[in-house]
Amino acid sequence: MNEQTAEPNKAPEPPEVQPPARPPRVPVFNLPPALFFSLCLLVLIYAVQTLVLSDDAVSWLLFTFGFVPARYVIPLSQQGWELFWTPVTYSLLHGSVQHIVFNGFWLMAFGAPVVRRIGTLRFVLFWILSSVASAAVHTALNWGDISLLIGASGVISGLMGAACRFAFPADQRLMLSMPTHLNARLSIFEALKSRTVVIFMLLWLIGNALIAVGIPLAGDSDQAIAWDAHIGGFVFGFLLFSLFDRAPRPPVEPAITGKDILQS
Repeated sequence: MNEQTAEPNKAPEPPEVQPPARPPRVPVFNLPPALFFSLCLLVLIYAVQTLVLSDDAVSWLLFTFGFVPARYVIPLSQQGWELFWTPVTYSLLHGSVQHIVFNGFWLMAFGAPVVRRIGTLRFVLFWILSSVASAAVHTALNWGDISLLIGASGVISGLMGAACRFAFPADQRLMLSMPTHLNARLSIFEALKSRTVVIFMLLWLIGNALIAVGIPLAGDSDQAIAWDAHIGGFVFGFLLFSLFDRAPRPPVEPAITGKDILQS
């Protein structure tokens, strides 16, 4: 005999139908806050430079915060203190819309996984030191030159070099199964043994070789490009990334309940 809880002459009420849950919103630009604010800062500086400042003020801005190798052959008593901060501040300046758009694209592509992996404070330190490394190599190869260096390309090259240490895992299946920034860090030797890393580095070197002989890949062909600063940033990021790296958090595995167990 089956037990019934409903009254004899009353049909049971149907259960309430719950509305389907809304899928979570996916942001168009899923950027770490540090990277987002870095891009905003670059755009803001360029907007002020082009829309607010006069020609004389722009010249002062570029001279005061742009990098000039000749500053390091002139006695300090004969110049200002610009040589102390310009190895970093030049990376915040850009010369054209094409310049900042091109750099912004690559900054988003390679900066996002690096920032997620090392965090905000280490990213800021990485930016500063990779900028200095890029300026140092540029100075060594252009000693005493009076040309002006601006742009974040050296820092972006450093981020590319850093990404070579973890963004291309030896097991290609990991590239689809887990977020890029959670991959294990490759040693320098392991990275150089990776076919994917080697191909990426060769393509990057070919691109800079074309720039060195006067064939720009993008941007204004009338403006000289500091390919040597790119080399300095890339080598810095590739060789010294382990100094900024931190152990990635392991992915959270869902708990297995009795309902998830299948029996055959």
